[in-house]
Amino acid sequence: SSVLCALPLGFVESSCHSRIFWMKLNKLFLQGKFFQLEINDPYVGSVLLDEKLASRCGYVLSEDVWGNPIFRASVLGCHVANEADELFSLTVNIRVSSFPSMRAAVTYTYPMYCSYSSWAPREIVCEENYMEVSVKTDVPAVSNDYTVAWMSALPETQNLAYKLWQLMFVSPSGRKRIMVSDAAKLGYSFNNTMSRVYLRAPYHSNESDFSTVGGVNMNMVTSTSMYRQRWLLLLIDTTVSCPIDGTSFTDTTLTWTVPSIIPTLVLQESTFLSKSISVGVNGQVIANPWEKNYLVEHNTTHIGITIPIGAEGGKLKSYVSSGVYGVIYSIDLFLEHTWTDADWQTTKYTVIKPIVTPFIPQIPTVINNTLPEERVFNVAFGHFLPDVSLVSIIIGNVPFTLKQAQHQGYKIYETPFSNTTKGFILEVPFDDPYVLKEYVNKNETKYTLLLNYTLSVGPEMTLYYHSAELECIIADIELPEAVGYCDKENLYLAIPILGLHQYWNLYVGNKRLNRHTALTNGYFAATNSTHLILQIPLFAIGVIYEEVSFQKIKARFDVTLRKVRTLETLEIFSTRCNFNSSAFVVCHPDGTIMISAQMKTIPAIDMSKTKLRDSSCKPKEYNKEHAFFKFHVTTCGTSVRFEGDHIIYENEISYEKETLPGRSLTTITRDTDYRLTVLCYYRAKETLMLGALVSDSSTHMSPPFGSGTVVPRSNIAVYRRIRQVPNVVSRVSKDESFMEFYEPNMAILRRSLDPVFLEVELKDESPEAELYLDNCWVTGSLDFNSTPRWNITVDG
Repeated sequence: SSVLCALPLGFVESSCHSRIFWMKLNKLFLQGKFFQLEINDPYVGSVLLDEKLASRCGYVLSEDVWGNPIFRASVLGCHVANEADELFSLTVNIRVSSFPSMRAAVTYTYPMYCSYSSWAPREIVCEENYMEVSVKTDVPAVSNDYTVAWMSALPETQNLAYKLWQLMFVSPSGRKRIMVSDAAKLGYSFNNTMSRVYLRAPYHSNESDFSTVGGVNMNMVTSTSMYRQRWLLLLIDTTVSCPIDGTSFTDTTLTWTVPSIIPTLVLQESTFLSKSISVGVNGQVIANPWEKNYLVEHNTTHIGITIPIGAEGGKLKSYVSSGVYGVIYSIDLFLEHTWTDADWQTTKYTVIKPIVTPFIPQIPTVINNTLPEERVFNVAFGHFLPDVSLVSIIIGNVPFTLKQAQHQGYKIYETPFSNTTKGFILEVPFDDPYVLKEYVNKNETKYTLLLNYTLSVGPEMTLYYHSAELECIIADIELPEAVGYCDKENLYLAIPILGLHQYWNLYVGNKRLNRHTALTNGYFAATNSTHLILQIPLFAIGVIYEEVSFQKIKARFDVTLRKVRTLETLEIFSTRCNFNSSAFVVCHPDGTIMISAQMKTIPAIDMSKTKLRDSSCKPKEYNKEHAFFKFHVTTCGTSVRFEGDHIIYENEISYEKETLPGRSLTTITRDTDYRLTVLCYYRAKETLMLGALVSDSSTHMSPPFGSGTVVPRSNIAVYRRIRQVPNVVSRVSKDESFMEFYEPNMAILRRSLDPVFLEVELKDESPEAELYLDNCWVTGSLDFNSTPRWNITVDG
């Protein structure tokens, strides 16, 4: 059941283009609803429009490129009222319901009127779903006396005449003759009007054939309409041929090609003369196509229409295919070609062609418009058509709706681009917690913004995802500057603490400066709100003695500033001072020992006569109370022994006594007995911090990552020189303290920039055995010769 209602204002628009009714329904009135069209037949009432009825009776129901329903009807359609082949009318019922079953439908009745009198002797229409040819002719009368009455007869009389016609089809399968009354069963429509005969045929019917004209595939129905009555036989050529393709595409244009001359329609090609070509969009003729950047080309074989994708008159639509964003361009074209030839005088050939391009991928671009000095990421994401909207965004690994993102303080807004496209702007501060920050180079921070956009695309609201990674490196880190000074017994360094342990650490030699190191080495450390104050006694571990002479020491203390992750040295903070000291022992790392010995004895001794265990080792300098010795641990009778984790070198300063001459066995001397033992302690175990080159630009190898096992290998030459294999043990410590170690052959997971703490120890107790670490490297397998290879030490 349905209710008749008045049409809402703006719901329906109609017009007449050439000899076709055009009706458009506004899609806004049909949102969330269902509709049907019924054709009003003056004799049988309303007939529901379906596909079979449409192609047989000359109707088309489709959508324009904007999604509005479009109904087109030939003025020679089955249910069109025809007045003298000049005035035509057709009434359509539009049924609208909120239910698919169309119950409770509202019906709107809409009449349409067209006038068309400029008929050509032959007119052909190639529609979406049918081909139609109409030919000007007079319906034969029984006798001249009845001609006037016949021409003005009622439709019932015309229907009587209709039954006297027959159709002859010629196809590859042969000839077929059928009565007009049977043509409808095969999907054809044939009839005669007051002055014309027409045949309407569906595409791809059993009686049709295919041919190729200039590369364009054509569907044709070759037929002859015959009228027989007593002594009269009337034969009318009702052959029709229409293109079924002819479109080609590039990334930027589409081209529609229609043959200029169709052999089945022009039998005498030498007499063919093209008179006019009209191009239109959406049923409207375009007077000057070039003004819309349309290119219309015409030669003896083809009519070509080339249109830029996105040109006015068509519509771009966003689309997602296999996760890729792109567009589809649609345009409804028609071509009207008028020609003359010897057989037909004038033929008007009209083709209506909706064209949809294939999917055109258009990968969106992410443009980094960030100005580093503003410390805000400014990211543009586009280009998109108006039918795309931003739904949500993931920053870092945290998803945000647009409202949540704005509440978080992010700015998100649309910006127009050229050609009616748009983009989305996102602003995220550098200091946002979801922005990754990495200390790089010497004084720079690399800010990384990881994004994942979610967009709704097209009227189907398909979700599209796009990820992006943006980086900005700026010099926003101030390297600390240390201040050094001294007093009589200590060196001092004042180092700013801003950035310590976040970007860099302090090292003394190869040991990280922390509470444990300070206590072990005898330093005194204090921290205020801005600085670390380090007090280093003159003779503490780590002090470097640049010059040592008689009662004078030029000492230096270095603290190295290294990156936390890569251990790269950035700065060396030094304090250097001269000290006056009457007594000291300096044990240099290279094994040189320097001693300033103060000797106050009663009675006083001659300092020039002091010596070491080897009596040839005399003072380098001396005065009344002091003697200065300088020697190497391998000379002057120096002995060596091991105690715990230390190697101890020992020597002795003594006084060479002068004896009085005499013949008795008793030695007589006036000199004082004097001996001074000197000890130097060296660590038997030392930690050395080294960096490895973790990439090779020539081979583009990625840095090593994952798990591995430390494998020691003795030098091959060692096996040749000695029979006993040295007992060498290598281990990996869990941290820089070298107190806890991983189990042997245990897989150890490390990131590429994390330090690995290796220890190589010689277990032999023989004093002749010494350990030299020659080469150390990282490989991808346990094979010593495998590649790639990342060197840590080379040739010791």
